[in-house]
Amino acid sequence: MKRLLLFAIFLFNVCLVYAIDITRLEPACWWVGMKNPELQIMVYGKNIAHSQVRIEYPGVRMKEVVGLENPNYLFIYLDISQDAQPGIMNITFQNGKDKKVQQFELKERSRKPGAAGFSSTDVMYLITPDRFANADPSNDNLDEVKVDRSKGGARHGGDLRGIINKLDYIHELGVTTVWLNPVLENKMPGGSYHGYAITDFYNVDPRFGSNEEYCELIDKAHDKGLKVVMDMIFNHCGSSHWWLKDFPSSDWLNNQDNFVQTTHFKWTLMDIHAPESEKDILVNGWFGRGMPDLNQKNKHLARYLIQNSIWWIEYARIDGIRQDTHPYADYDFMAAWCKAVEDEYPDFNIVGEAWYPRGTASAWWQKGSKINNSNSNLKTVMDFDLTFTCQKAFTDECSSREGSEAGLFKIYEVIAQDFLFPDPNNVLIFLDNHDLGRFMQKEDSDLRRYKQAIAFLLTTRGIPQIYYGTEILMSGTKAEGDGVIRTDFPGGWAEDKKDAFTSEGRTVLQNQAWNYMKKLLMWRQGNDAITTGKLVHYTPDKSGCYVYARVKDDKTVLVLMNGTDQDQILDMGRFHEVVKEYKSGKDIINDTNITLDTAVSIPARGVYILELV
Repeated sequence: MKRLLLFAIFLFNVCLVYAIDITRLEPACWWVGMKNPELQIMVYGKNIAHSQVRIEYPGVRMKEVVGLENPNYLFIYLDISQDAQPGIMNITFQNGKDKKVQQFELKERSRKPGAAGFSSTDVMYLITPDRFANADPSNDNLDEVKVDRSKGGARHGGDLRGIINKLDYIHELGVTTVWLNPVLENKMPGGSYHGYAITDFYNVDPRFGSNEEYCELIDKAHDKGLKVVMDMIFNHCGSSHWWLKDFPSSDWLNNQDNFVQTTHFKWTLMDIHAPESEKDILVNGWFGRGMPDLNQKNKHLARYLIQNSIWWIEYARIDGIRQDTHPYADYDFMAAWCKAVEDEYPDFNIVGEAWYPRGTASAWWQKGSKINNSNSNLKTVMDFDLTFTCQKAFTDECSSREGSEAGLFKIYEVIAQDFLFPDPNNVLIFLDNHDLGRFMQKEDSDLRRYKQAIAFLLTTRGIPQIYYGTEILMSGTKAEGDGVIRTDFPGGWAEDKKDAFTSEGRTVLQNQAWNYMKKLLMWRQGNDAITTGKLVHYTPDKSGCYVYARVKDDKTVLVLMNGTDQDQILDMGRFHEVVKEYKSGKDIINDTNITLDTAVSIPARGVYILELV
C-alpha cells in the first residue's frame, strides 16, 4: 500500500512538470535609460505559470513574478536602473528538468526625431488608411477577407506604402501633421477596415503593411518636416483579439461573462445628480458586440496599456496620440496614463475624443479644468461643439436681432465661452472627420461657404484638423453611411480614372479649392499672430458680419466675414482696439490692399484676411 501511495505521488509530480512553450512575450524589447525604471513583461504559453523565472543582467532587478488565475500567463516586473547598458538579456524559464532561455533585447534610447508633440502651430491632416492610396496590392486579400471597393463597409486596399508615396502631396498642401486612423492589426471577420477593433496591440495590420513600414513612413514624414499622430484605443479591443480565446483572469474585461451594451450617456461622468449605476454602465458596458470592454481597473492590464503606448512612442517615434472614446474608459486610469506619458515625454501631446455637443463638457475634460475636481491630465480635447455649429453656421443667415440669432453669431457664441477651457489654444478644431458627415455639401454651387469655413478654421484659436479630401471638395452625409464619408481618394488606386493628387486630375473648382487651402496653410506656417496670438472678437451686429483679430507683439491679423447673402459695409471705427493706428491691411487671399480709415465693403458671404500694415 505504501508503495502504491509513493507511486501515486510520483505520478502526480510528473504531471506537474510541463514542457515550456512560450507563444508570446510582450513587449518584444525595451530601452535602457527610461525615466520610469519599471518594466512589465507579459509571457504567454501553456502552463507557463508553473515555471521558475531567473534573470541575471547587470543593472536589472526582478521585482515580482505574478501568476493570474490562468496558468498560461506570467507577468514579470523588472526594475531597470540608470546604470543598465544596452544588450541581450536572457530570461530563463525552468520547470523541473525542462529549461528555456528567452532572449530579450534592451536597446539604447532612440536619438531620431519624434515625440515632438503638436500644438496650435500645427495643422493635422486626418487619413483613413484603407481609403487613401493602395500601393501594394499583394497585401489586399489576406485572412479570407477580400477587397471590394463597391461596398462601403468592406476593405478597399489602402495601405502604408500608399501613404508613403503621397507624402510629397501632403507636404505640398501645407499641413504639418498627419493623423492616421488606427493602423494596428484588426483580424476581424469582414476586415474591420476602420481599424477600431484591435486584435494585436503590438503589430501593424498586415493589410496595411508591417511595423517596419510604419517606422519608414514616420521617418520619411519627419524628413519632410511632418509630424505623425497615432490613433489608439484603450477602452476596448476587437472580439477576435487572442485574449478572448484564453483570458488571463476573470476580470480582464468588464462584463466578461455576458454582453452589456454601454449607454453612450457620457454626461453621467460629470453629472452631479447621476447615480453610480448610470456611470458604471457607460464605462463598463461594451461599445458593441465586436468591441469588448477592457477593464483598466485590473492593474496588470492597466500597466500593459500604458507601457504599450510608451513602446510605440520610443519604437516608432510618433509625435502624438489621438485616444479614441476617451470618456468610456476608467477615468482614474486615463488620467494616470496621460501623466505617465507626459512624465516620460514632456513635449508629447495627447488629444482625447470626448464627443460632446456642448463646450462645457469638453472643457471639463481638459487638463487643469476648474470645473472638474479631478485632473484628467489630458492636454488637448476635441471641440465638437464648434464643429456642429460650423456645419450649420456657414449656411444660415447671420443676425443678432432678438429671437433670430443664427449663422456666424452662433460661432461667436461658442468662442465666447472659451473661459471654460483652461487652454483654448490647445483645443482640436475641425469641420468634419471620419465619424461625421463631410462639411462640403453636394448642393454647394460655388466656394463661398467653403472659403469662409477654411479661413475661419485656419485663423481662429486652437489646433486645426483637416479631413482628407476636404481640399478637393469631397462630400457625403452620415445618412448615406460611413462608407460614403470615408470615400476612396481619387487616384489612390491604379485603376482609378481620375487622379486628384495632381492638378491635371482635378476639376477647375477642385483646383480653386485646393489652391485656396494651400495658400492659407503655407501662410499660416510660422505666423505667430495666427498660431499663438491673442484672439479678440466682436459680436456680429445687424450687418451679420463676424470680425476678429489675432494679435502677437507688433503683428495684427484682422479677419472680416460676411454671414449674409447681401454685400455689407463695415464702419471700421468699431474695431479701433485692434485696428489702432493702422491705415490699411493686405488681404492675403487676393494680395490686395484694403484701406481701413474709411468704411470697408465686404461682398455677400465674403471673407477678408488682412495683415495690418
